[in-house]
Amino acid sequence: MASANNALRVFFILTVICAVCAGKRAGAKKGDAAAAPAPGGDAAPEGATKASGADGNFDISKLGATGDGKTDSTKAVQDAWTSACGATGSATVLIPKGEYLVGPLNFTGPCKGSITVQLDGTLLGSNDLAKYTASWIEVCHVENFVITGAGTLDGQGTGVYTKSKTECKAMPNTLVLFHVTNATVSGIRLLNSKFFHINIDTSKDITVKDVSITAPADVENTDGVHVGGSSKVSITNTSIGTGDDCVSIGPGSSGVTVSGIVCGPGQGISVGCLGRYKDEKDVTDVTVRDCVLKRTTNGVRIKSYEDAESVLTASHLTFENIKMEEVANPIIIDQFYCPEKVCPGKRNNSSIVSVKDVTFRNITGTSSTPEAVSLLCSATQPCSGVSLIDVNVEYAGKNNKTMAVCNNAKGTSKGSLEALACLV
Repeated sequence: MASANNALRVFFILTVICAVCAGKRAGAKKGDAAAAPAPGGDAAPEGATKASGADGNFDISKLGATGDGKTDSTKAVQDAWTSACGATGSATVLIPKGEYLVGPLNFTGPCKGSITVQLDGTLLGSNDLAKYTASWIEVCHVENFVITGAGTLDGQGTGVYTKSKTECKAMPNTLVLFHVTNATVSGIRLLNSKFFHINIDTSKDITVKDVSITAPADVENTDGVHVGGSSKVSITNTSIGTGDDCVSIGPGSSGVTVSGIVCGPGQGISVGCLGRYKDEKDVTDVTVRDCVLKRTTNGVRIKSYEDAESVLTASHLTFENIKMEEVANPIIIDQFYCPEKVCPGKRNNSSIVSVKDVTFRNITGTSSTPEAVSLLCSATQPCSGVSLIDVNVEYAGKNNKTMAVCNNAKGTSKGSLEALACLV
């Protein structure tokens, strides 16, 4: 009997020891996973595993975000990104319906896998300008990135637009893609950015599609999409109405396609400004097609500073199948751009920015200014290889006639209104 009891005690003790060991092993594995550092060296935030299902979703509402539009949810969104970036395989940062107030967000890689930000709710940009050192949402050094959904990025710029005119502090862009490869921005709405709405900088293989961008017509520097130093960029099927360029394509850009854009209000679709800073790179292989511009202050435009700081070339630029609806200055090449009104180059009619091989094809509609075509090129650096093909834009007003001004522009005209065939 005693032997039997001793045997039972031994069995019981062994059972307990095995259970404790098994529990420690399980706890160690769970702890290791939760504490695994993200590629940037940051540890996964506490509670991230609770926010993540087996499918790799990181829901900001389960990480402490409150969708009341008042509570600061910056940490929850940042934690969701850190966890998703450190996850193996594809991961999703989920922003559910609701309004989430957030300050600057730093979505930095490299990440272990592809990441999708599913934007179903609204992110509200904080108007506490002291929080910003750069932009609002910065996606940096990331490959295979998507932001999509029916939600909104609301910069809440209407609350600070007066400050941007009276203070020297630079305002933050809403969404910046910096050193990003293979990214898509689709379906979302961007509203009232404090500065540019989307800024694509030093990136490649970028698509912006089916997006809506809106800001007041009287606020400058609220460009819809700006591209600089980037290649293989596509901006399609997007509605843009702001106080500045709907799309602007800056130095160092190549392989850019802009199509299916409805632009207005705003300052049109521009290549430039070019030559503002030293060491700028050429712009080449840009196509703008199948767009409608409505009552914008400019149409399709190439602009370079007359006192440019860089020697560069803008070439192989095509603007085709564009409809103008009461647009001021529908077609412009301006090598004497001078918004600050203090440009020494103006004194000697010089330019060090070269513009060549530019085609304007099938540009139709109406102009709100008599000058439907303005090709203002430098005597020392004339525009060359310019084609006006089937350009038929007529002045919509009365008591004047449609006209063109071509200075130092060389090329050919074909099938265009006689009044617009001013090339030599």
